Parts: sequence; structure tokens; C-alpha cells
Amino acid sequence: MRDIVVLIFLIVCLFAAMRVPWHGVLALAIFSYLNPHSYAWGFAQTLPAFMILFCIVALRTVFTKDKQSLPKDWRIPLFICLYIYFIFTTTQATVPYLAWPKLIDTAKIYIPYMFTVILINTKEKLYYLIITIAASIGVIASKGGIFAALHGFSYRVYGPRGTQFYDNNQFALAVLINIPLLILWYTQTSNKKIKMGLMAAIPLSFITSLSSWSRGALLAMAVLLLILLWNSKRKFLVFPLMLVGAVAATKMLPEEWFGRMNTIETHKTDASAMGRIRTWTDGWNFTLDHPLTGSGFEGWHWVTEREWHSAYVEMFAEHGFIAFAMWLSLIIGTLFSLTKLAKQMKGIKGMEWVENYCFLLRASLITYMVGGLFLGLSYWDLLYHLIFIAVLIKKFALEEMAEKLGNKHNTGYLNSTDRLNNKIRQNN
Repeated sequence: MRDIVVLIFLIVCLFAAMRVPWHGVLALAIFSYLNPHSYAWGFAQTLPAFMILFCIVALRTVFTKDKQSLPKDWRIPLFICLYIYFIFTTTQATVPYLAWPKLIDTAKIYIPYMFTVILINTKEKLYYLIITIAASIGVIASKGGIFAALHGFSYRVYGPRGTQFYDNNQFALAVLINIPLLILWYTQTSNKKIKMGLMAAIPLSFITSLSSWSRGALLAMAVLLLILLWNSKRKFLVFPLMLVGAVAATKMLPEEWFGRMNTIETHKTDASAMGRIRTWTDGWNFTLDHPLTGSGFEGWHWVTEREWHSAYVEMFAEHGFIAFAMWLSLIIGTLFSLTKLAKQMKGIKGMEWVENYCFLLRASLITYMVGGLFLGLSYWDLLYHLIFIAVLIKKFALEEMAEKLGNKHNTGYLNSTDRLNNKIRQNN
């Protein structure tokens, strides 16, 4: 029965993508994060659902008129250059029989983002993309939170099979990254039933992250809570809620959970922590000897004894310092871009949505950066979704500003919008 339901859902998504191409972008997000066919028991589990959707979206993108040209944003050419550099490092890989398949798998992750920035050509479509991602991860997180609460946090919660975040540690971080997206959805919707559902999904997401028993996720959660509290306009309401939640969690969590979390302070006596430090040291030393190429994809098999367990080490150890600089520039540059855009739009009537989007997207990115210190997530599709959503936020904000002045052609880079800001403020 599950297989039939999954097959029907896939067929609906395929028809939606064929009929309206940008719906295909939403469907790709669903199958990336929710991965519904992993819940089947029979033939539906082996269906190449994502690839079928990918081919249809690619074909419809070519022929549809409802699209835009690639935004003139520095992140797009840098993103393309990064993948080209991956091809170069793969030709020099230490474990080529593993590196080449990983290069192809990475292309399957990277290429769909070109469809995203071409087909998501309005602010409304961007909103639907964000809530699709939020709902896809939020449904699994809510399910995991209910399971954890009913079983006293005694079992670890895992993500959907076949996704990049099936592992309990990675799933915990994905759930935390998704929380600001759920909050964004809550602030933007006027549907009371959806608001009630989100009010349940957000605390359940925190519960799911705690029940992963992930030490890295606990640190990422602490940072996320501080960011949300610092930027909240209702600190006197939010802080007591956080405090009550923390107290409730300490009462519900088992002693074994606290014993595992305490190893953060005693990492020198923890075999797992010391193993990660040895791996990071091996990766750093190898990159010093091979600064331009690194080891190539999956190079840890040659360089050290275990996976990298850090997105940062993974990137420079596998592709060298040039690729690492490009990759880190995409992340940090996006943080600066979101911050600058929010400041430029502050106080402009009708542009309040920009500040809200920028703040919450920035919170997700910072959460990724903290969690990525301890998990190898360099090629995570969720990271690049956030980056390209930031690209689209900037594009639509600039276009909306230009329309306020009746100047649809003045939609250039951020540093060319200062005069627009001043004029709009004067008009308001």
C-alpha cells in the first residue's frame, strides 16, 4: 500500500513539473529532503525518483517562457568555478575509483540550483520554495520529536534513508538549520491553522535535535538560540520560554545523555574526539604538502583512518586551499550580503520582509557553520539552497526598490543602491 501511495505522489509531482516548471523545483526539494520513497517497503524504494524529476525539470526549463536569466550575482560564477575546480582536483585524486563517482554525485546536487535561480523568478515563488523546504524537513522533525518524547529520549532519532542527513548527527543539524525557516514561515503566513502547526513543529524540532545525542548539534543549538534571542523583538517573552524549555529538557533527558554531552569538556579522554583531532591533523598536513589539489574526493581513505568529520577540513583536505577559499567565500560572503541588504532595507516602508528573510536565513547559515565544524557537510544540498535563496532575496529586493522609484532598470549590485535607499526614505 505504501508503494502505491508513493508512486501516486511521484506521478502527481511529475505532472506538476511538466505542467508548471517551477513546481518541479519544489518537487526536487521535496525528494531531496523528505525523500518520500524511502518510506515505501517494496518496488517504490528503488525508483530513481529524483533523477526522473531532474530530467523533466531540465527539459521544461529549456522550453518554458516563464523564466529569468541568471542573476548578475558574484556567487553564481564562483559556484560554477568551484565545481570546475573539483573536476581538476579529481584528475589528481589519490583514490580515483572513489573520486570520479563522487564528482558525478556532486554534479547531481549542484546542477539543479541553476534551475532554481532561473525558474524561481518572483518573490512569491521564492516564498513557496522556502516553505517547501521547511515543511519537508519539519514533517520529519516533528515525527522524530514526538517519537523521542514518547520514549523518554532513550533512542536516537535518524533522518530519512537515502538523504544526505540520514545519520543522527547530520539529521540533528539539518533540523536546527530548518528552524529559522519554520519561523520565517510562521511570520509570513496569516493562516491560523498553519501557525498552530508551526508552533508545535518548532519545539518538536528542538526535541528531535536533542534526541539525536549529537554533541556538535548541542553546540549548534546553543548558538542558534543565542542568535534568535539576540535578534528577537520580544526578548522578554522569548527568554522565559527558552528557560522553561531548558528546564523541562533537563528533567526529561536520561542520565546517559548528560554523560555523553559532558565529554565535550573531557574530549582529551574521549576516543571519538581524539580520533577526529588526529584526522583533522592528518588532513591539514596532507594539504600543506598538496596545497593546490588536496587528496581529491573521498581522499580520507588514503590520508587518514576515518572520515573528515568537519566540513572545513573536508573541503581543504580534498581540494586544496584555492577551492577552500572559494567555498568559504560563498558562505561568509553570503552572510555579509544578507547583513548589508537588511541594513539597507531597514526603515523603508513595504520592505520589512527583506529584513526578516535576511535575519532568519543568516541564522540558518551560522548554524550550518557551527555544526560544520564537527561534520563533513561540504557538499550538502541544504547549504547551497540557502546560498541561492540569498541570491534571489537580493535580486527581488533590488527590483522591488527600483519599482518604488519607477526605475526598473536600476537593479544592480548592492553597492549601487545607496541613492535608491535615500530617495525611497525621502518619499516615505
